[in-house]
Amino acid sequence: MGILDIILFSLYVYIFYLVFAFRRRKIKDPLLKKYQKNGFWIKIICTVAITIFNVYLSPGDSTSLYYPEGLNIFRLILKDPENIRWLFLPGDDFDRNLVADAGNTGYFRSEANFFIIKLVAIFSFVSFGSYIVIQLFFSLIAFTGIWKLFKLFYEIYPHLNKKLAIAILYLPTLAFWSSGVLKDPICMGMLGWMTYALYAAYHKNIALVRNTVIALIAALILSIVKPYILFAYVPFFILYLILKKIHIISNPLVKLVTILFIGAISVGGFILVSERLQEEMGNFALEKLTESIQSQQKNFINMADRAESSFSLGVEYDGSLGSLVKLAPAAINATLFRPYLWESKKLSTLLSSLESLTLMLLTLFVLFKVGPFTFFKTIFKDPMVMFCFFFSVLFALFIGATTLNFGTLVRYKIPCMPFFVIALLLIYERKNIQKTGIN
Repeated sequence: MGILDIILFSLYVYIFYLVFAFRRRKIKDPLLKKYQKNGFWIKIICTVAITIFNVYLSPGDSTSLYYPEGLNIFRLILKDPENIRWLFLPGDDFDRNLVADAGNTGYFRSEANFFIIKLVAIFSFVSFGSYIVIQLFFSLIAFTGIWKLFKLFYEIYPHLNKKLAIAILYLPTLAFWSSGVLKDPICMGMLGWMTYALYAAYHKNIALVRNTVIALIAALILSIVKPYILFAYVPFFILYLILKKIHIISNPLVKLVTILFIGAISVGGFILVSERLQEEMGNFALEKLTESIQSQQKNFINMADRAESSFSLGVEYDGSLGSLVKLAPAAINATLFRPYLWESKKLSTLLSSLESLTLMLLTLFVLFKVGPFTFFKTIFKDPMVMFCFFFSVLFALFIGATTLNFGTLVRYKIPCMPFFVIALLLIYERKNIQKTGIN
């Protein structure tokens, strides 16, 4: 990273600052203005931090796969404009003789990898191929979605603005790993946009067509990059929207019949969709989930001697439902509360372990403060809590069961982290409301 990169980065930061400042002037709420500005600068700092981390401390896919291969396609297009076709073709069709590093050839078979490579190639046209500037583009894509997510919860719970800011904008793992040239920033950006668009369209009835299109585009990108996020997310957010609508029904019998009817349709539709998407869902398709868990665990176990960050769940998975039930608590615990302090062998995992410890203490505090009965009663009583809790827990199960390496786990788990924290905040808040008698 040379002086030209620093100059270009500073210039683009200034340009984006003007863009976000222009958007900020349209915000009437002074608190939202403050949070938007703070969130922006946090993303700039994280972009610099993750660039230093990727280049000097822990090189990985960002610097060895996505950036060099994307830059290579950019240069191929400059050399011969006909090569622009690679931006519109699947990775399987890419000419293997044109790969920058022959060792990366196998990665082109994954459309998720090739999608990120394409984005790097596209951003190279407006960044002069500068790595840190392309990192900035990815980081700000993530920020736009994270900001939408914060804005949604702020609109619903404005009195919890400080706590929501910590859960969404200031959460260290989320802020850091949703930056840079990786899949994770794109996923967080799309998850935020999809959530806000669906809520605006189907709960607030605002710009139905526009928000539906935004949600579909975000869902399409997620289905390419990390489809298992949709697998964990869609059922529970749809359930949230349904339950919010059903609250206006006063007759208990009609409400029960409506829930059962919609539930039957949803289950039937989900089964049909999952059958149509077996290939697209890949390892996380319903029929392949068992095989995926066993395969991923075997791979991580085989690499355990070479990877110092590898760990074990302490539960052997044999493909049966019983072993999955036994595996679930360990997998969920690993995602949300590990690595423990004594398991951290690197700076990146040490910082994550401090956050995990804080989250564990927060969970225990809320659980004991409100009581186990009220804790779980609130989950089923409040549609928003139900959505946040079950999405985060199911996602944690997917990640914890298939990712037995802390270095990878701290990245993969970020989509569920804000939702789990928000679920805890809302459970505790509801208890306080009941205690004070304020509705």
